[in-house]
Amino acid sequence: MKVIEKIIELGDGRSITIETGKLAKQADGAVVVKMGKTMLLATVVSAKDAKADVDFMPLSVEYKEKFSALGRFPGGFMKREGRPSDYEILVCRLVDRALRPLFPADYHAETFVSINLISVDADDMPDALAGLAASAAIAVSDVPFSEPISEVRVARIDGKMMINPSRTELETADLDMIIAATMDNIMMVEGEMSEISEAEMLEAIKFGHEAIKVQCQVQIELAELTGKTVKREYCHETNDEELRQLIVDKTYAKVLAAARLQNPNKHERSDAFGAIKEEFIAEYSEGKEASEINKSLIGRYYHDVEKDAVREMVLEDRVRLDGRKTDEIRPIWSEIDYLPGAHGSAIFTRGETQSLTSVTLGTKLDEKMVDDVLYRGKEKFVLHYNFPSFSTGDARASRGISRREVGHGNLAFRALKGMIPKDSPYAIRVVSDILESNGSSSMATVCAGTLALMDAGIKIKNPVSGIAMGLISTKGAEKYAVLSDILGDEDHLGDMDFKVTGTKDGITATQMDIKVDGLPYEVLAQALDQARLGRLHILGKIEETISEPREDLKPHAPRIVSIEIPKDMIGAVIGPGGKIIQEIQESTGAVLVIEEIDNKGVVDISANNKEAIDAALARIKGIVAIPEVGEIYKGKVKSIVAFGAFVEVLPGKDGLLHISEIEHRRLNTVDEVLKEGQIIEVKLIEVDAKSGKLKLSRKALLPKPEKDEK
Repeated sequence: MKVIEKIIELGDGRSITIETGKLAKQADGAVVVKMGKTMLLATVVSAKDAKADVDFMPLSVEYKEKFSALGRFPGGFMKREGRPSDYEILVCRLVDRALRPLFPADYHAETFVSINLISVDADDMPDALAGLAASAAIAVSDVPFSEPISEVRVARIDGKMMINPSRTELETADLDMIIAATMDNIMMVEGEMSEISEAEMLEAIKFGHEAIKVQCQVQIELAELTGKTVKREYCHETNDEELRQLIVDKTYAKVLAAARLQNPNKHERSDAFGAIKEEFIAEYSEGKEASEINKSLIGRYYHDVEKDAVREMVLEDRVRLDGRKTDEIRPIWSEIDYLPGAHGSAIFTRGETQSLTSVTLGTKLDEKMVDDVLYRGKEKFVLHYNFPSFSTGDARASRGISRREVGHGNLAFRALKGMIPKDSPYAIRVVSDILESNGSSSMATVCAGTLALMDAGIKIKNPVSGIAMGLISTKGAEKYAVLSDILGDEDHLGDMDFKVTGTKDGITATQMDIKVDGLPYEVLAQALDQARLGRLHILGKIEETISEPREDLKPHAPRIVSIEIPKDMIGAVIGPGGKIIQEIQESTGAVLVIEEIDNKGVVDISANNKEAIDAALARIKGIVAIPEVGEIYKGKVKSIVAFGAFVEVLPGKDGLLHISEIEHRRLNTVDEVLKEGQIIEVKLIEVDAKSGKLKLSRKALLPKPEKDEK
């Protein structure tokens, strides 16, 4: 067994070790990446041949966290890892988006990259190592790949940039980004920020790229040590250059002319391009047998013609498929309070993209419970994004939530979560249903989410808007066009998909995929500045609909009041077996949730009406109140005994009203004056120092009778 290791020094006393040759040797490539106690096993296996009629890269990336990595049992009856969590899906997407562009365009063999978390320190963030592990596994294999990549997390903590911080350190960061790059080029960026500037974001990207260069160089050296610098030979495409040139000659001018019609309707544009293709097939098929016509090849070559023609139009004419200028935003309209049953709702429509978003408010009982390997807890704010097939006019059945929906929802969640008040007592669920889509539905979700939150009366820090930017460029970006608010076609045919969200004060989240080599930072800077202007324009449209959160919640929304009580009074409010709290809930109609926070009891009281909250609040205040000597209480006679009566002066607190303290005159029996259930006023005259028993007086509140004069 020949084990090979390479070490990457992080410069702060930590190091990353890449080991190969010990585990999973039947895979095409396998490595173990270690940082402290955290270990990732990454493998790659690629089929020797491609399946027939496959003209794309069938890449599958899986990231799986083992509960045993932290010495934990999985939850549930089966006690076994099941379907991937949202977090695992998000890590898969981060790695996939960085790797996919670097496989050869003509390589079509099924390829599976598997990354397993096999050991972990609970304070580490293994997602930042997943891209490095995946790329290193490919580097030590014979699977064709243009060059290694790596990913790092960049965080700014107390004003200082840091690579791959711990979970604890990340809690105080105002910038958290995952950056993927090759030695020379940025490939992918995703993260969240606390309203930072465009210049600060670029600084973070450059800082992360310097660390990535070191990690890429180590992979190159690792490939040399394992003898995997020469990759396997393959032939996955059969080409017909004569047919390719014929399609160019016959269709290019027509496609360019159709593009220049600048039709704003997506389906009409698609039909026009499709008609040109069908016209060519009909002409080309004359006099030929069906077996002589390769429609798959024609489709691939025609797609290239369509892409090149549209790109030429944008670069030369500085105009786009729907007739807009490069920095022009599509028409926007929005509406709030569309759903009368929701606690907040909004429609946001930009061009042919539309989101219907609702907000639901709940109590602590409604918070999302998270039981992942590295995080166990609750989330007060959640956002769900749904992308039904009818939004693009597709006749397709729904098969559950896709990875794309998880990823797009997470981007919108990160964009908005920093604006939710820290002291909000509500559990908040935002749901975005995309009803129509032609580019940038995740950004429509951000805008609709802002509107719906303000409609719900949530006092968000600032409204947030989002925009998707695109790029069309020549090699080396000698000529380029940065496109604001891209269409679906522009995303598909362009060189960059760059989503930016933010407030008037700065950026809150971003997601960027770059599909072209050698993109200068100057172009990124222009894209960011153009995005800022677009965001501000969209913010203006949002504020035309609603400029600030509603003063109050909707009438049917739950009301929550929080009060603090002494820690040692939590048991008194709950009562034996929960008897007291259940009785309060039943009698008032309010819902009570009690937690111990910072050595204090915090009681959340929720109900749909103020009267129920006030009644529950009075009961709790009565329970936690400390009786004071000299205070006057209005109490209920709970029971009558021979020597007096027991009166409830506070919830759960009875005092003795001795028969001698009922009236100034001498009584033979208590029931001469009192009866059970009667409400009377009494004064607390003494608290027994040893027993804490309360002694009450009624006669102290009555006027003394005048003495008879003789």
